[in-house]
Amino acid sequence: MIKDTLKDADQKMAKAVEVTREEFSAIRAGRANPSMFSKLTADYYGTPTPIQQLAGFTAPEARIILVQPYDVGAMAAIEKAIRESDLGVNPSNDGKLIRCVFPELTEERRKEYVKVAKTKAEDGRIAVRNIRRNAKQALEKLEKDGEVGKDDVTGAEKRLDATTKQHTDQIDDMLKHKEAELIEV
Repeated sequence: MIKDTLKDADQKMAKAVEVTREEFSAIRAGRANPSMFSKLTADYYGTPTPIQQLAGFTAPEARIILVQPYDVGAMAAIEKAIRESDLGVNPSNDGKLIRCVFPELTEERRKEYVKVAKTKAEDGRIAVRNIRRNAKQALEKLEKDGEVGKDDVTGAEKRLDATTKQHTDQIDDMLKHKEAELIEV
């Protein structure tokens, strides 16, 4: 029972770290990247659909992303989703492609992105700590129900704390790398 609880917590924490990594990849560091569009959804025939399912993306230059909708009927919805996003880009459309030209990153904008990265890292750490709290409650319930002894629970909590620290350290390392990447000109 204890092993299952710890294994489950470890898997959930790893998933939280992975989600944080994906969030970081959506923060622009200099070169425009198609993954920046991964969280955007467009209203496609009344259904919110990720625009990555509606179009192909290419990056011919460092600051330009070309979006080519698979269905020309979705072009207006995709363009609207990009315009209303927090990407800070004004898309232009030539009837077949949507061209997104990203402005040069100013020092002020870089600092803003660092703040966003710190917020996303804190969200990731909170998720890991919430998973830890839930696992700890499950362990305490096992002890209370008499299924395991107090010594077993104490040892399991120490392993749980070590796992929690390992995952929060991974998030901190990712944040450090992202900050360095954002500040670098």
